[in-house]
Amino acid sequence: MKVLIVGYGSIGKRHFEILKSFDAVSSIDVVTRQNLANQVTYEDLTDVEDLEVYDYFVISSVTSKHHEQLKHLCSKVNFKNILVEKPLYEKVYELFETNNKIFTAYNLRFHHVMQKLKELLRTQKVYYANVICGQYLPSWRPERDYANSYSAHATQGGGVLRDLSHELDYSTWLFGDVLKMDSISAKVSDLEIDSDDVFTAIMVTDKKTILNVTMDYLSKTPMRRLIIHTKETTIEADLINNRLVSYDVNANQSVLANSPKVDKNHSYVNMHRAILSGDAKDVCGFEEGLKIVRLIDKIKREEL
Repeated sequence: MKVLIVGYGSIGKRHFEILKSFDAVSSIDVVTRQNLANQVTYEDLTDVEDLEVYDYFVISSVTSKHHEQLKHLCSKVNFKNILVEKPLYEKVYELFETNNKIFTAYNLRFHHVMQKLKELLRTQKVYYANVICGQYLPSWRPERDYANSYSAHATQGGGVLRDLSHELDYSTWLFGDVLKMDSISAKVSDLEIDSDDVFTAIMVTDKKTILNVTMDYLSKTPMRRLIIHTKETTIEADLINNRLVSYDVNANQSVLANSPKVDKNHSYVNMHRAILSGDAKDVCGFEEGLKIVRLIDKIKREEL
């Protein structure tokens, strides 16, 4: 199997390292302007003369390039698997026809705590869920100046709402489609960015679940957790410490997952394996990814 990775920033490098460990992958080429030793590279996607030789494509460039690159690929190849990093696009575009299988890389669906949580909630009525995610942007990618990253610039598809849109994806995956929403998306800090650094929303889903979702670039300690109240239990899920705990009506605790040393790449590995095996039922598809783009677009039009 031949793979082409488009974009070689931090996430492109991660996809490269993971996929090169797969026995089924015979070679990986990269679209990047970086000079990579002993590696086939192309400066631009349009420089690749025969795209049909590749079996699997990963678009991991800045968000503002996703639509252009995906449209180009779909004009050149047929019946291929294409994974686009999240979010799918930085804004809503007109649809184009394709017979390729397109996926959006919301890998947290494959986090082992999230998989256990999904199964647990199949038999429970969720009344209310509090979802919170945050990390201080300057410490996010310490190897580079945060002010020069795409996250800092709205025109490149940056901002907390798009960067941390995992929370929007898995919230709809777990709790249903958003029917009503009041939200605030704004820049409130003194960070040297022109993108939003705080988002908070109250939502109601088609399953009649009330959601409170909060995301930020401000948290001095990274956090990614959910607190869920169902008819029978209160559930705490911590995706950083890999812990899932359930409490019954008498406050008795059941630890359902507690694995602090899980490989940080496990959710990416499981997502790629699901796509390449053909068992992609839990992978975020094109339409689901587009639904999140439309939700973000609605939020941005109403922001402060």
